[in-house]
Amino acid sequence: MSSFEYKDNTIVLQNELTIENAEAFLKFVSTNLSSIRQNASLTIDAHNLESIDSAGVAAIDQVIDNLKKLSIKTDIVNTSDKVQKSLTAFSSLDLTQKDFNKPKKLGYLENLGDKGYTLFDNIKYFIYLAADMFYWGLAGIFSKKGQRKGEFVVQGNLIGVNALPIVGLISFLVGFILSLQSAQQLRSFGANIFIVDLIAISMTREMGPLMTAIILAGRSGSAIASEIATMKISEELDALKTMALNPIKYVVLPKLYAMTISTPLLTIFADIIGIAGGFLIGITYLKLSPTAFVDRMANVMVLKDIITSVVKSFVFAWLITIVGVFFGLRAKGGAGGVGRSTTASVVTAIFMVIVADSVLGLLFY
Repeated sequence: MSSFEYKDNTIVLQNELTIENAEAFLKFVSTNLSSIRQNASLTIDAHNLESIDSAGVAAIDQVIDNLKKLSIKTDIVNTSDKVQKSLTAFSSLDLTQKDFNKPKKLGYLENLGDKGYTLFDNIKYFIYLAADMFYWGLAGIFSKKGQRKGEFVVQGNLIGVNALPIVGLISFLVGFILSLQSAQQLRSFGANIFIVDLIAISMTREMGPLMTAIILAGRSGSAIASEIATMKISEELDALKTMALNPIKYVVLPKLYAMTISTPLLTIFADIIGIAGGFLIGITYLKLSPTAFVDRMANVMVLKDIITSVVKSFVFAWLITIVGVFFGLRAKGGAGGVGRSTTASVVTAIFMVIVADSVLGLLFY
């Protein structure tokens, strides 16, 4: 015996309407649609309907929605309490598209918990990513399998060589301004020669690595984040995984190696150029002889100053790279997501560089 009957503009449901016969119900309504359209209304009688599941409710919703577009009113009558509860629980007819688009308002504790969970999830992902990059960074030295050939040279040129002009100019100006601001005070006390101590130690221990890291965070860190974010959103990273290529080895390692090699070299370059800026003020404004400047610098600088500068540069290089990769891999939301990831990468990298510089400053004090 069929579960559906159409008589006198009424569809009578019997026994059950479940996932087993929901499709048959839709075909039954479609078959009798010509008769239904002759009237302006349809009644669904559920008097003999014993059970209905979510698929059955969805089928009824679809029928009602389709008939509504044909200006045919549909009523469901004689429902038992059990059937009515299922209709109330699973029916989506009372929901509108506005309801779906309406953002859910979170309470204070829910909002606090959501932010806390997001922060915890980001920290956990950052640690996993750093460990992953560290592992593959070491393993990649001994095995080149899965790495893009020639990419290290390309990245070294982009990150290191192309950054020489801006790093040199900024470092020279920093050394120049730092010396100029100190020169007047030193000259008033007759301590002109101490400008060498100030500029040599401050540039090697602090300003050289810090300014280089900030420039690289804005220049190279943003480039890393935007490139990886674009690959993430355009599903290129998924394509690499499909081809059994590890994105960390194929995309990230060349940038990591290039940043690891380039940053200490750029930092040493920045130290030298910054000291040159102080040298210019020393021999012109403070009337020091070049020989006295060089001799004093040889006496005051120690190996620890150079080691401090190089160690800081290695730490900054890894921080900038990991932060750039992190925000690139977490990007979502199309072109706008790339912009947001790039901005967040630069801000976070500079913040973490300054925090790391403070910690390392205390350790090497």
